[in-house]
Amino acid sequence: AANYAVTPIEGQLSVTNRDAKYEITVEAKSDEVLYDGSEHSVSGFKTLEFSENGQTYTVSGLTASATATDAGTYPANVSGTAVVEDANGNDVTAQFAVKTVAGSLTIDQRKVTLTSATESKQYDGTALTNHDVAVSGDGWADGEGATYDVTGSQTLVGSSANFFTYALNDGTKAANYAVTPIEGQLSVTNR
Repeated sequence: AANYAVTPIEGQLSVTNRDAKYEITVEAKSDEVLYDGSEHSVSGFKTLEFSENGQTYTVSGLTASATATDAGTYPANVSGTAVVEDANGNDVTAQFAVKTVAGSLTIDQRKVTLTSATESKQYDGTALTNHDVAVSGDGWADGEGATYDVTGSQTLVGSSANFFTYALNDGTKAANYAVTPIEGQLSVTNR
């Protein structure tokens, strides 16, 4: 050391903002279920971790959710302010352009087919009737349904539709169902 006069001078390490920010898209979760009279919900995101140039980044500060019971489509809008952190927990939000995509909760209508009975008999002078109505498709949700008024009747030789109407029970909402009524046939044949 006696042979040298050493003068240390520290240089500067500078990291500037990127000219073009990294672009990441945070997409809220979506779900689709069949109406069943129960409350359904969806929340959260498909992913909050992203990789750029071999580095992993995590997004926080955002929320998205939707809750509903009746049939329809409900948006799970994204709210909050995105914060991006690197693997060491450093806030690097300034280096990112964070886009958000809303999700949705879709509750599908139940498809219900109502079919009045089909029946036939030989002519005997009395009216042929059958008040049965079959329920098919997705059927009614638990505790819900309808009452039926079947008015079809055939006395003479020939055939006619087994006419009927239906009325939804209390607490059964028409908007939650796609109902298709199908009339059976009543046929009276010659003896």
